[in-house]
Amino acid sequence: MIKRTQYLAKLHNLRDKNVIKIITGIRRCWKSTLFKQFQQELMDAGVNKKQIISLNLEEMENEALLERHVLNDYILRLADPKKKNYVFLDEIQNVPQFEKLVDSLFVKEFLDIYITGSNAYMLSSDLATFMSGRYVEIKMMPFSFYEFTQNYQNTSKAEMFNEYLNYGGFPEVSNFLHHNAKTEISSYLENIYKTVLEKDIKKRKEIRLEFDFNNLVRFAFDTIWNLVSPNKIANTLSQNGNKINRLTVESYLSALTDSFVLYQANRFDIKGKKLLQTLNKYYVVDMGLMRNLLGKDSKIDRGHILENIVYLELLRRNQSVWIWKNEEREVDFVVKTHEGKTEYYQITETMLGAETRERELKSLNIIKDHNLKFVLTMDEWEENYNWINQINIIDWLLSG
Repeated sequence: MIKRTQYLAKLHNLRDKNVIKIITGIRRCWKSTLFKQFQQELMDAGVNKKQIISLNLEEMENEALLERHVLNDYILRLADPKKKNYVFLDEIQNVPQFEKLVDSLFVKEFLDIYITGSNAYMLSSDLATFMSGRYVEIKMMPFSFYEFTQNYQNTSKAEMFNEYLNYGGFPEVSNFLHHNAKTEISSYLENIYKTVLEKDIKKRKEIRLEFDFNNLVRFAFDTIWNLVSPNKIANTLSQNGNKINRLTVESYLSALTDSFVLYQANRFDIKGKKLLQTLNKYYVVDMGLMRNLLGKDSKIDRGHILENIVYLELLRRNQSVWIWKNEEREVDFVVKTHEGKTEYYQITETMLGAETRERELKSLNIIKDHNLKFVLTMDEWEENYNWINQINIIDWLLSG
């Protein structure tokens, strides 16, 4: 089993710290598996198994514990107040008013609390009010390309990357590929989408017409490279006679970002150092999920798929990721690192051709500060253009 080392390191850093650890992310990205891996490492470090209280609140056998007072009493009966106890509550959003339960457990000094959720709704105003400043969110995604490659031996980087582009990085998809079961992948990805729709979207949002909702999803998946607004999307989707208004589009987009199917990338004003409220981009959490929903005949541009993959990787590595565009030029990503530095990234499939090079470099050259600037391409060579570094995308992804 592939270890989620990036997330395990974060959990180890936060172990026994006086904060609630909240793991969020789309379903089937291995949040539960991360808990199991971390629990094993705790036991390897000398923690007694009896000190670990772990419950998956979507399992039928735990249904009787979905009332917060009952669950609280159950945990306290299992815990030893003379020792540190590690409490893992998987899919906590299934407990009504769970924030009151978590807040009550948090004040017990002998408990170290870890929870997961598949919907950003759990970090809405109620939870923020109860636990402001007392929790750390760890945002989990499907496999990065580096993690994806750990299932391969004696396979070229190009072949592995092509599989990643086509099938995505959900951990179980990686296992299907490893065991030569590609025919199962489409059904599996379809079931992920249906589960997210039923458990994380319909429970929180009123979907009046599923046809309109699915049209919006396909539109978002098929236009990941475009700056869009809810009003623009509503006008486009209404052109075929099926009227959908801006407020409905906003609600559906909110549902998709809350369930981690889509990520919203905001625009950033470099000179004014502020976020702009109009026209954003949306990126998809997984390329396999996107391709499966759009169908095999989708004509989505390879360059835009590369842009999506780089965006997700930048999110994994950095504190903040934005897009920048003025009246004439655009830089794909502006990044604030965890060390507080700013970096700029331009994504293109190739830098071959004078016209292409001029277009990609001009946007970066407009920015006159001295922060690091990169062009990521599929070209196999590296180059430096007056302090702008050209790097191969696959090598950059594998650098971790």
